[in-house]
Amino acid sequence: MSVGIPIKLLHEGIGHTVSVETKSGILYRGTLLFAEDNMNCLLENVSVVKKDGKQILLEQVYIRGGSVSFMIFPDMLRYAPIFKINKSKTKTNFATIRRAMEVHARISSKNKDVKA
Repeated sequence: MSVGIPIKLLHEGIGHTVSVETKSGILYRGTLLFAEDNMNCLLENVSVVKKDGKQILLEQVYIRGGSVSFMIFPDMLRYAPIFKINKSKTKTNFATIRRAMEVHARISSKNKDVKA
């Protein structure tokens, strides 16, 4: 079974400060120490913000992956190698693009004739 890009991004985030919001509405912000493929996460130096706005500081928190609603990663991970497109694998089919442009031109000219 291959691992998808979200899980690869999760593993790239190890050692960085991340924010994790759970389905119950609790927000955790801390340094990601460990992550599993099922999105279980271990954070350290964690700031916990509960639904009512109370803030708690904890040394470590283990968050079950099934309870994660979403995660926020640092912007610097946008340039991670997992997002690089291998240009040798992507080939542009110019014939298909040309045909699509011709069809588009025919449709637009028909629409102009109908309006006139």
